[in-house]
Formats: sequence, C-alpha cells, structure tokens
Amino acid sequence: MAEEVANASQPWNVVVVVSDTLRTAYLGAYGNKWIHTPNLNKFAQDSVRFTNAHPECLPTIPTRRTLHSGRRAFPFRDYRPVPWDNVYIPGWQPLSSEESTIAEALVRQGYHTGFFADVPHYFVPGMNFTRGFLQWEFIRGQAEDRYNAIAHADETLLSRYRGGADRIRAHLVNVQPEQPEETWPAARTFRAAIKFVEQNYNNNPFYLYVDSFTPHETWEAPIHYYDLYGNREDREPIYLSAPYGPIDRNPEVEERLPSIRANYAGLVTMVDTWFGKLINTIDRLGLKQNTLVIFLSDHGTNFGENPDRVTGKPADFMYPGTMDIPMMLRHPDGVRAGSTRDEFVYSLDVPATVIAAAGVEPIGRIEGQSLLPLVEGGIGFEARDYLTCRYGNSVWYKDSKNWFFSGVDSQNSRLFDLEEDPMCQHNIAASAEDRCALARERILADAGGELQRYERQEKTDALGRPEFAEGR
Repeated sequence: MAEEVANASQPWNVVVVVSDTLRTAYLGAYGNKWIHTPNLNKFAQDSVRFTNAHPECLPTIPTRRTLHSGRRAFPFRDYRPVPWDNVYIPGWQPLSSEESTIAEALVRQGYHTGFFADVPHYFVPGMNFTRGFLQWEFIRGQAEDRYNAIAHADETLLSRYRGGADRIRAHLVNVQPEQPEETWPAARTFRAAIKFVEQNYNNNPFYLYVDSFTPHETWEAPIHYYDLYGNREDREPIYLSAPYGPIDRNPEVEERLPSIRANYAGLVTMVDTWFGKLINTIDRLGLKQNTLVIFLSDHGTNFGENPDRVTGKPADFMYPGTMDIPMMLRHPDGVRAGSTRDEFVYSLDVPATVIAAAGVEPIGRIEGQSLLPLVEGGIGFEARDYLTCRYGNSVWYKDSKNWFFSGVDSQNSRLFDLEEDPMCQHNIAASAEDRCALARERILADAGGELQRYERQEKTDALGRPEFAEGR
C-alpha cells in the first residue's frame, strides 16, 4: 500500500485526532443509546471501526510517546522524571531526543505538518513533542495548565465545587466556565486545526495531528451540554474529578455520580460537536477523497461499574472502562465504510498507519503495524494472539479468552473469562492459576524478560524531582 501511495500523483493527506479519556462505552458508534454523538456516529458510518483497540501503555504522556514516535514505550525502562512537571509516574518522560518522530519523517519527504493540542503535559519544559511540526500551537487554558493566576479566582464560586482548592481555582481562571463554548480550550483546539486545514488545503500533502484534552478532567461541561443529561437542581456541588479508587474509600462520591456522569457526557458531546466541524471543513474543501482520518482515544475512565466499584482510572484497576479505546479509520476511497474489524490492535498501530498511508520511509524503526491491510483487505497485517500494556507499576494482558491485570510483581492478580464474562465482573484468578501464569509469561516476554518496579522515595534530587528506587 505504501508503494502505491508513494507513486500516486496526489499523495494522501493524513489527519489523526486524539480525544483524551474518551470512554468507548460513551459513544453511540460503540452501542451507547443515550449519549448524543451524531458527528462521530456519522464518521463511524463512513469508517472502519475497530472493536478490540487498546493502549500499549498508559497514561497520557507514555501513550503520546508511542503516538509520536511509532515505538513502544512499554515496559518503561530507564525512567527518569523531568523537572517542572506535576505528574511523576513510570514512563512519564520526554520524547527521546535520540530517536526520530513520525512528523520528522513526513516533513523530510515533502509533507506540511501541523500539531494542535490543549494537553498541558505536552508542553512542560523539555518534553520535546513539537519536533517535526512546521506549524504547532499550544492552546492554553485546560485546568492543569500553568496559565492564569489562581489567586484571581472568584472566591464566591468555590462552594459550587468539590476537590482540591487549587485545582478548582485553576479551573475557574483557565477554563472560565461562564464564558461561551467557543472560548473553551477544546473548541479553540479544533478551531486551530480547522484554520490549519483552511490555510493548507492547497498545500498538499499535509499531516495534521490534533489532541484534545477534553473529556479528561476537569469535568464541568457547558451548561447546554449538561442539560442533555442531568437536572440543574442536582448539578451542584460539581465534582471536577472522581477520586481514583473504589467508591467505598470515598462514599460521599456515590450520590454525586449522576452529576459527574452528566458533566462527562456533556464534554463527550462537546468533542463530538467540534470534531464534526473539523470533518465538515475537510469535506467542504473537497479533501474527503484524498484524506485519511483516524480518530481514537488514549484510554477511558470508570464510574463504579466494575467489581471493585472503582471510579477514575487508577493504575492498579485496569478494567475495560480504562482499557477499551475507540478507534475509527476513514479511508479516502470509502473502503469498507460502516464495517468493523475485530482483530487486536494497539494505539501503537496508528503511527505505523500514518507512515504507510503517506508512503514515506520512516526514520528508524516502526514497531506497530499499519491498519490499512485490515481496511483494504490486503496482506501485511499479522494477527496478534494477545496484547500487553503497562500503567505505573501495573501490567495488563488480553487474549481471546482472558483479561488479566496485576502489579509488576504479580501481586493483586485479577483474571476474567471473556467468553463467560465479557464485562469483567467476576474475578477467577484464584481458580485459574494456569491462565494467570500464561498471562505473566507473555507480559514478561514482551518486556524482554524483566519488569522494573519504581518506588517513589521521600527525597528529591537537586532539581526538586522526586527520586525513585528501581526493584525487580
């Protein structure tokens, strides 16, 4: 396929859109009956939808290292935290300056490249993710962004919210939820991407990478989106996030779950609205037949619908709410539009697909597989028997029969029979040690025979970074 595209008179444009923390189960295209996602539903009708798509590592920054480089971040060797960040977890480190990026390969071979994101972690000093992009923009204002002064938050509004006081203040001064939808970071991110397309639609070929932090926390939707899913009298106090762990540890959260879910659902619909505007721009400018578009998420989140009644996305509870991700590919020729593919695929396969669709030579190795053979019906995709993933000090495994996760030290193992229990509600690890052993064996094999455990110490280094001890 890559050779065919490379020889074409008009190479394809390639657009990748990532939506952070977007649950598969909250999309109409994946069976949800109450979420309003008309644009993504239409996109699914025009696309091939992957039903067994999962991340190869978690969370935000490790996954982006994969998406920008085409190489596995798993199993997080040589973890060194960066200064001046607010997240310290194995694998959360800069894009390596020793290795090339997808964008660099494309721009070297004639592509015009653009990167637009409101994910604040991308732009922490030294993270190194803008390499290879001729145009890029950090859209400011997501709540964790060090942007506006939290000292200027309206103190009279704090009682409407629950959570860390500084996080609430940051949300109020950055997102400014009383302002019109068009001013919110997610809207401005897609508007920047739309402007890029309008400026470059005659500047073919182009590679556009869009990364929306929404619907990641903070979970307050514009009121007209909230109204689709919840009652205003039940909206407050607004939990901007749900605690990461079982509800039993935070019982006060349970009565607020309807409000939390309504705000989250509203943010999903907001992403749908602005994604639709981007797709409409591509189509309006006559680019549909010459542009491959991929939509995916990095991971999901949980609202207590699992055996441990976990909310959020804690690393040691790698349930489907976290691990299932939407992934859809719209082919320029409309090949197999509206169909599904059930093969095991990774987020790792997206950069491999970009390289193949562009018909360019990568710089260095590409460890995923192009999805184009699955879409076009050709050869070249080697079916996987299983998938593995690491998140913090936890690991995950899935094959056709088993869903498994545990600590890297094999403690706290959970195993679910996907044939009898596809929703992963009944842990059978105690009675299926042989199946757990197979999962551990394959995880370890994928990790090159070793999994390091990183233990955060009380001390910091000279730059103020937490220090970690490595163990086996």
